[in-house]
Amino acid sequence: MEVSDGDLARQAAAGDRAAFAALLNRHYDLIFRVAFRFSGHRQDAEDLTQEICLQLAQKISGWEGQAKLTTWLYRVIVNACHDRRRRDATYSRAAAGWGEVELSARQAASEQAEAQDWLGAALAEMPPTLRDTAALTVGEDLTHAQAGEILGVSEGTISWRMAEVKKHLREMAQKEMTDG
Repeated sequence: MEVSDGDLARQAAAGDRAAFAALLNRHYDLIFRVAFRFSGHRQDAEDLTQEICLQLAQKISGWEGQAKLTTWLYRVIVNACHDRRRRDATYSRAAAGWGEVELSARQAASEQAEAQDWLGAALAEMPPTLRDTAALTVGEDLTHAQAGEILGVSEGTISWRMAEVKKHLREMAQKEMTDG
């Protein structure tokens, strides 16, 4: 009989390394998948996944068992992605005055990101709240209620955000058709 996530989490919080390893093994793909959806780049997702796995060793004791472990885990992943986004933005602002080499490297990275498929590029132009919502509801196939719980907003807010995502995508597609 398979041990539940909750039991593994409680054992891991008590210092059981084997339980923690089993928990990571069970949810590693989820962590990577969500990190990739939020970052849009494989290397960033790999880095984020490693950071999150390291953080989980300390954070696992913070899971109180009131929500499913996966709901709590989504929140940890989302928070880590937001933290990375803020750090990158701060670094970008700080590096802006450090010469042409840095600017050229950032320009090359930006051009490479734009070369990704149309949907990825379209989502990247949307506000973070809409990207995050789409990543969870479309990418992770979560219900609006589940996404709302993870992002800390109501189910109605998630529904509104998804309507906005669809509106943005339609506008972008129409613009490409007229420009194209």
